Amino acid sequence: MFVYTRKAHYHETDQMGVVHHANYPKWMEEARVAFLDELGVSYGAMESAGVFSPVVHLSIDYKRPARFDDEVEVQLAIAKYTGVRLEVGYTFFNRTRNELCATAASAHCFVKDGRVVSLQRALPAAHERLLACLREENAL
Repeated sequence: MFVYTRKAHYHETDQMGVVHHANYPKWMEEARVAFLDELGVSYGAMESAGVFSPVVHLSIDYKRPARFDDEVEVQLAIAKYTGVRLEVGYTFFNRTRNELCATAASAHCFVKDGRVVSLQRALPAAHERLLACLREENAL
């Protein structure tokens, strides 16, 4: 599991002082990009190689609100990886208030030149790193 921590910014809140629901997908992306960077699979390098990873599914279950200046931990884990599809699970935990904010999931495919592609063929090193991470998480 990878942990990404951030503070809820004032501009992310709504009139009720609660982090607006539309920010959670942004936080998911921040955590996912940081996770890939730590794994050695830079999203920027993937895009430079012509490989993109669009979101094909997104779901969020909101539990408790996060508020301005709360420290929120985004726990990320690979749920499934096939080489063509990557599924990621997220848990949003509010460290400031010691409570679960939300759970979420996203699914992504890999695309090159407008076509779905196997990451194993397009970027073998990235494929191996994702496989190794998945094996490590399943071994725990």
